[in-house]
Amino acid sequence: MRGRVDNGEIDLDTARRIGAGFARYTGSEMVAVGRDCRDSSPSLAAALIEGVTSCGVDAVDLGPVATEVVYFHSGLRRIPGAVVTASHNPAGYNGFKLCHRGAAPIGAGTGLEEIKRLARGATPAPGSDRTGQVEVFDAVPGYVDHLLGIVDPEAIGPLRVAVDGGNGMAGTVVGGLLDRLDIRMTGLYLEPDGSFPNHPADPSDPANLEDLVGLVRSERADLGVAFDGDADRAVFIDERADRLSGSTTTAIISDWFLRRRPGARIVHNLICSKAVPEIITAAGGEPVRTRVGHSFIKRVMAETGALFGGEHSGHYYFRANYGADSGMLAMLMIMTVLTEEGTTLSHLRRSYEPYVASGEINTEVPDTGMAIEAVSSAYADRSQDRLDGLTVDLGDRWFNVRPSNTEPLLRLNVEAPDRPGVDELVAEVTGIMTRFG
Repeated sequence: MRGRVDNGEIDLDTARRIGAGFARYTGSEMVAVGRDCRDSSPSLAAALIEGVTSCGVDAVDLGPVATEVVYFHSGLRRIPGAVVTASHNPAGYNGFKLCHRGAAPIGAGTGLEEIKRLARGATPAPGSDRTGQVEVFDAVPGYVDHLLGIVDPEAIGPLRVAVDGGNGMAGTVVGGLLDRLDIRMTGLYLEPDGSFPNHPADPSDPANLEDLVGLVRSERADLGVAFDGDADRAVFIDERADRLSGSTTTAIISDWFLRRRPGARIVHNLICSKAVPEIITAAGGEPVRTRVGHSFIKRVMAETGALFGGEHSGHYYFRANYGADSGMLAMLMIMTVLTEEGTTLSHLRRSYEPYVASGEINTEVPDTGMAIEAVSSAYADRSQDRLDGLTVDLGDRWFNVRPSNTEPLLRLNVEAPDRPGVDELVAEVTGIMTRFG
């Protein structure tokens, strides 16, 4: 749940109601609450906690933390968790990320609609004989120990690492984490500042990586890492300052896991490169394909017992981390692989990138449903599926087109063996969408 704060879309009363609805829905005796560094986050978190405690439920106030710290605490103590954050969105936005006990996802179809219903009519619980207590707790040291219990710090060698925190929440964890490794870190914008004064905290936009690219070059770093606003998403660049896609990172980490756990299931969403399931299969693993979105991938991981999951967007999920996503853990994994392989990231990545991708292309159309059906009809003689939007397999090329949840947009992803093949298919599909949409 997210929206603008500065135009009144989210106010303190709304936050209180969401807190009360969340407490009632989960039925827990305690919930964990964290927040990001936006100017509106302290008051919204306080109101959310007030709503929780009005129902007689205790709250653990984790303060300003990365989202993955809340997931960790939820998993460790088996309590629901809430984070006040708008992730990579502009400073004027805010919202709430919620999870069940054990960091299990809450999203569309997994409780979000019921929480909204309860929040609309939320008042202090009838007959409640107590107000919940608030425990202030610093969960970051325990989280750092947790991460270094999953990845052996002795397996990470003397790398030079450049980190751009984007003035988001990465700075609350990354320094204490990397200080315990045999590396040389150079940090950029690690001070949390909810106005995001240097660049938007959205590493999916190449423009927001320019400062990190410059730092990698000037420091001759082996690896560059950029985090989004709430630090649960990480984007990597190699020593040549070239960005890795989420698919490449997913493939590298999957291969590393499968060398140690052959036969394991690995989850990937349907807009990942087809190299991902091919590499998983070749390494002796079982690829599991899901819809786009963290609530779907977390649910499928839990249902299948998957060891790891990756999304093209830069979210990476680990069974050892209660099935939750962690940009920090993905960073440690990439550093481990680089140390073990004893090579550069630009060399390592080559075998994981046999195809060329378009990246996600957004096209505004009047009627998204009509446009998708027009595309489907144009490729009626080709293999199609509707797991999430429309995916069409053309043999040596494929594409997925799916509607935005909030705007009259279609999101197109294309992959082919070479750039001309990508460009040709993008033009072809976009032409159909705009002609009939």
